[in-house]
Amino acid sequence: MNLELDGKIALITGSSKGIGKGIAQGLAREGATVIVHGRDKIATEEVAHNIVNQGGRAYAVFGDLTNDDEVEELVQDAQAFIKPVDILVNNAGGSGDPEEWSTTRPEKWASCYDRNVLAAVRVTARLLPSMRAAKWGRIVNISSLAALMPPSKRPDYAAAKAAMIAMIASLAKEVALDGITANTVSPGTIHSDKLEKSFRKVATGQGLAPNAPWTEIEKIALPMFAQVPMGRVGTLEELADAIAFLASPRASYITGANLRLDGGMWPGL
Repeated sequence: MNLELDGKIALITGSSKGIGKGIAQGLAREGATVIVHGRDKIATEEVAHNIVNQGGRAYAVFGDLTNDDEVEELVQDAQAFIKPVDILVNNAGGSGDPEEWSTTRPEKWASCYDRNVLAAVRVTARLLPSMRAAKWGRIVNISSLAALMPPSKRPDYAAAKAAMIAMIASLAKEVALDGITANTVSPGTIHSDKLEKSFRKVATGQGLAPNAPWTEIEKIALPMFAQVPMGRVGTLEELADAIAFLASPRASYITGANLRLDGGMWPGL
């Protein structure tokens, strides 16, 4: 299927590494010009350069999304490269240090909310005017299965990711007549460098060699992290493909949705 992303401009926040990097690479493979964002200039530029070296089109912007002035500057830079941004993927955020109810502090919740929810709000609010003027836009928030299945630990993170789903549900109604769609993607257990490092540490503790094939590592370690009916973790390519579809003209009648990529973990309907 041709997703018709050639000529579209996509800004992916927090894309200098991990899941965001995979999303940027996936959108570039589909023909979009991607704007890679990060706080580490060297890492961010490296991702953009690698995309270009593989035949894609990419630029880099930098800034702390908890700082209004830096957000304003990076959005202006992003809008000035070729044409205004068509696609926004709010991926930046993260959980930080584990937070437990026995020691939780309000300031940790506020910081987590700022990094995840308010960061997305800052960028979204600045890009909406140009999307409305163009009568076309795609906004995708990256939430987490933790928003729907909150664990006892990291309650601040689960609450912030749940807020990102609610934010999109509201936004989708606001911009429905403007040619803009707004959706959320909630990944479960997705293969990344960080996840593989954690899995290998656990698997070697169970007697596997540190350089054992990934399939063997996954078989031993996954049940200790999550009960996934499919028996494997998702790939960055699978996640990127789902986001590319939601960001495309092909998904023009999907808005306000929360797409789970969890291998069947979600127990509800």
